[in-house]
Amino acid sequence: MDRAHPPEARAGSAADTAVRRVRRVPSWAIQDPETDPAPPSFGGKVRSAARWSLINTVVMRLGNFATGVILARYVLGPAAWGVYGIAQTVLLVLLSANELGVGLAIVRWDGDPRRFAPTVLTLSTVSSSLVYVALFTAAPSVARAMGSPEASGVLRVMCLCVVLDGLAQVPGGFLTREFAQGKRMSIDAVNFVLSTGVTLALAFAGWGAMSFACGAVVGNTASLIGCCLAAPGTLRFGWNPDQARALLRFGVPLAGASMLALGVVNADTLVVGSTLGKVQLGFYALAFNISGWPVRIISEAARRVSFAGFSRLAGSPRALAHGFSRALGVLMTGTVPLCVLLGILAGPLVEVVYGSQWLPAAKALPWLMALGLARIGCELAYDCLVAVGRRRLLIMVQGLWLAALIPVLIVAAHHRGIVGVSEGHVLVAAGLVAPVFLFALRRGGIGLRWVARACAWPAFAGAVMAAVILLLRRQLGDSVPALLVTGSVGLAVYTLSVLPSRSFLRGALPADTDTR
Repeated sequence: MDRAHPPEARAGSAADTAVRRVRRVPSWAIQDPETDPAPPSFGGKVRSAARWSLINTVVMRLGNFATGVILARYVLGPAAWGVYGIAQTVLLVLLSANELGVGLAIVRWDGDPRRFAPTVLTLSTVSSSLVYVALFTAAPSVARAMGSPEASGVLRVMCLCVVLDGLAQVPGGFLTREFAQGKRMSIDAVNFVLSTGVTLALAFAGWGAMSFACGAVVGNTASLIGCCLAAPGTLRFGWNPDQARALLRFGVPLAGASMLALGVVNADTLVVGSTLGKVQLGFYALAFNISGWPVRIISEAARRVSFAGFSRLAGSPRALAHGFSRALGVLMTGTVPLCVLLGILAGPLVEVVYGSQWLPAAKALPWLMALGLARIGCELAYDCLVAVGRRRLLIMVQGLWLAALIPVLIVAAHHRGIVGVSEGHVLVAAGLVAPVFLFALRRGGIGLRWVARACAWPAFAGAVMAAVILLLRRQLGDSVPALLVTGSVGLAVYTLSVLPSRSFLRGALPADTDTR
C-alpha cells in the first residue's frame, strides 16, 4: 500500500480547488502550502503503525483474557456476567454515535486539523454529555427492558465513559492521523493496569458487576490524560458555525451507520437478556467474548490504521483495491486458524480455561466463531467504504442487516436458546449481508476477484487444518496434553498450507489483475 502523500494542498490555489472538489474538504481545513512539511514515506508509516498496533492489541487482549479467566473462575458467576454484558452493550451502542461522527474528520480530512479541532471538541463533548444525561435518566427502564433491573446503577457508572470518550476524540484522533501507535500502546498499557487493578480489587471485595464499571471509568480517565499529554495543545474548545455545519454534514451519516453497525453486533444481547434471562445471557456473553478474541486481537489492530490508510488511497482505485485485498488477506490469514481451533475444540477449551460451570457457553461457540470471521471482513469493508465516501450505501447495508437480524434472533432464541441465536447470526451474516457488502465494494471499485484472491488460501488452509484437528481429537481425546498436541499440529499444518500466498501478503501485485 505504499503511496506518496497526495499532492493536494501543496501547490497553492489550483491544488486547493482540486482538494475541495474531489475530497469535499472545506477551505478552512486546507493547510498553508508554505507551512506544510514534506511527510515521510506513507507506506513506512502504515507498516510501523500496524506493527505497534498489533503488539499493543495482542498484549492488552492477553491481559484482558487473563483477567476474565480469574473473574469467571473465582469471583463472578453467570448472573453477574450477564449484568456486565448488558452494561457493556449499552455503552458500546452509545459510543458508536456519541460524538456525532465528527471525530473522524480529524483523521479523514486533508490539511491542518488544528484549524477545526476546537469545533470538533466542542461538538463531541456537548453531544456526549447530552447522551449521558439521557442514559442516566432512562437507565432503570433500559435495565428492565433487558431483563435485569439491578443493572441500572452499573449502567449509570459505566456510561460515564461516554463523556470521557467525547473529550478524547480530538487528541486521540491526532494520534491516529499520525499513525502514532507506539504512543497509543503506552496509553493503553496505563489504562489496562489501572482499570484491571480497580476491577479485581472491587470484585474480590464483593462489588460484583459494579467492579467492571468503576474499573472502566478509572481506565478511560487515564487514557484521556495520556492522549492529552501525547498530543499537547489539542484539548482546546472553540466554535465556528461554518465548521460545525460542515462537520455535521460529514459526521452524522457516519454516526448513523456506526450506530446501526453496533446495533447489529449487540442486538443479540438485548434479545437473549429479554427472552432467556441474565443467567443465559451470562453464558452467551462469555461465548461471544471468546469468539471475539481473534476479532479483537487481529481486526482491532488493523482497524486502528486501516481507515487512515484507505483514506490516503481513495484517489487511486487500483491502489485502493490492492490495498484492501492485501489487508483482507492478512486479516483472514491470521484469523482463520484461531477460529478453527476455538470452534472445533470449544467444549474442552471452555472447561479447561473457565471451569465446568461455564460449559453451556461452549454450545454456542462454534457458530460464533464463524460469525467472527464474517465480522472481520465486514468491518474492513466498512472502513474502506467510509474512506471512499460511500456513507449512504453503508447506512442502507447496516439498516438491512439490523432489520433482518432482530426477528431472526427472536424466533431462534425462543426455539433453540443461545445456540439458536448464534445460528441466526451466521444465517443473516452469510446469507444476506456478505453478498450485499460485496455489491457495495463493487460499487466502490473493488471487485469480487480482489476479495476471492484474499480469501482463497486461508479458506483452503483452514479446511485442511479442521480435518487434521478432527482426526487427531478422535485419536487422542480431550486431555490437556492431547489438546496441546492437537492444536500445535493443526497450526503447523495450517502454516504449511497457507505458505503459497506469502508473496501476495507481502504486497506483490499480479500484472493481469484489474479492479473488477
